[in-house]
Amino acid sequence: MLSERTEVQVRPGNEGDLEALTDLYNHYVRETPITFDTAIFTPEERRPWLLSHPEDGPYRLMVATDTDSQEILGYATSSPFRAKQAYATSVEVTVYLRPDAGGRGVGTLLYEALFEALSGEDLHRAYAGIAQPNEASVRLHERFGFRHVGTYREVGRKFGRYWDVAWFERDL
Repeated sequence: MLSERTEVQVRPGNEGDLEALTDLYNHYVRETPITFDTAIFTPEERRPWLLSHPEDGPYRLMVATDTDSQEILGYATSSPFRAKQAYATSVEVTVYLRPDAGGRGVGTLLYEALFEALSGEDLHRAYAGIAQPNEASVRLHERFGFRHVGTYREVGRKFGRYWDVAWFERDL
């Protein structure tokens, strides 16, 4: 359990984080519609994802840790928006927090670090798809200048129902 005074450090992710990051993501796979993955991952299955986010370039992985315990509290990524070359200056961004880390500013710290890291890259736009409802994520993205550009209605099926995804964008 986090205390109100938890000190947070944000740094680039690395291979030593793989197991904790996989566990964190698997929580969202098992328990929520926030990701549309429906089967949990092993760390080895998740390794290509981690390796696709080096410490430089447009595709980054930033990790927030408790300064004292070094436990991972969450992460933020920038990833390719679409595979076609003309999309190369656009990224899709996301934040995942440990369930007990929400509401403490960890997501804000992660996005501050991510967007600072991306500021020198040849990027034009960031996009975020947010499964609905998720007011906390919408508020976080709006704080960072994202604006709603549309909603895909009932685009994903998980837990026996269909979910909408609202899409947001911001200039980089």
